[in-house]
Amino acid sequence: MSQEFKISKELASLIDNVVKKFPSNRKRSAVIESLLILQHDNHGYVTKDIIKALSNYLSVSEIDIYEVATFYTMINVAPVGKNVIAVCNNVSCMLRGSDEILTHIEQKLKIKVGESTSDNKFYLKDEIECLAACNGGPMMQINHKNYENLTLERVDKILEKFDDN
Repeated sequence: MSQEFKISKELASLIDNVVKKFPSNRKRSAVIESLLILQHDNHGYVTKDIIKALSNYLSVSEIDIYEVATFYTMINVAPVGKNVIAVCNNVSCMLRGSDEILTHIEQKLKIKVGESTSDNKFYLKDEIECLAACNGGPMMQINHKNYENLTLERVDKILEKFDDN
């Protein structure tokens, strides 16, 4: 049985600052940013209990929050590795070699998309349609930071930087 999640005073303060950005009758507008805050606090993912707590806190239906959490690729609803890798596979990146980059990462880390490494250091996100850096393809994000104009050698060097994390 899962333990009920409670939003701490610190998290509530951060969420309240998000809510203030929107008209008082538009709390649903604060859902994405609030989920990101809660995800960051929970080792990179949100649980059903977190969704329920946010629903109660914002007075927004659980299904509305769950739909947001499962629609947007930056929200994870299952445990993930410490460093989240997303490789863009949109046309611009694909034409410039993103498939090769993705295959290389899978082989190097010995995981497939949707999996974490055995040491939980890396998680390779499922197919990512667009990361909005078409002029820098092929590109990937690690923990929401863009790495553009990738080569296999450059990917190796980038991943090595995370070995100390």
